Amino acid sequence: MLSAQILYSMNIVLLGYMGCGKSTIGLRLAERLKLRFFDLDELIEAQEGQQISELFASKGELYFRKTEAEVLRSFIAENDNFVLSLGGGTPCYANNMDFLLEQHLKTVYLKAQLKTLVERLRDQKEQRPLISSFDESELTEFIAKHLFERRYYYEKAGLHYPVEAQGIEQSVIALEKQLF
Repeated sequence: MLSAQILYSMNIVLLGYMGCGKSTIGLRLAERLKLRFFDLDELIEAQEGQQISELFASKGELYFRKTEAEVLRSFIAENDNFVLSLGGGTPCYANNMDFLLEQHLKTVYLKAQLKTLVERLRDQKEQRPLISSFDESELTEFIAKHLFERRYYYEKAGLHYPVEAQGIEQSVIALEKQLF
């Protein structure tokens, strides 16, 4: 039965700022390509037995970034035929982006404009402790600063896809065409 078989042999890694759609698009892309979908933050939470926000609060960002790099490297070494969604900061620490490029994975930067990210994240503030206390102007400034700092790493990806171009399903179809 074709639906149970892997359609493509490929490892795809999605990166970009929080709120750009890595998990939503990643899950749909994996379903479409008959690949397994993984979210790096969920893998870390499962290993550590804590949510990311709790991990940051209890052990600090340095511990989190070290663990993030270890989980990423272990996952890549042990898995094949997947779509992996990274955390927004993952490519920017511990030489993670260079590591991914050395592995010859398909790296995709889901690029969202500042306005789009502010609109999406404004509605998700309660679920995102990092930004929960910001008003709209603080949120805009915070995201703009992060995008500026992270752009260097994000733009190393092999493929850049503007998420504003189309809806989710159309984006998944367009990404599939660009990947093959």
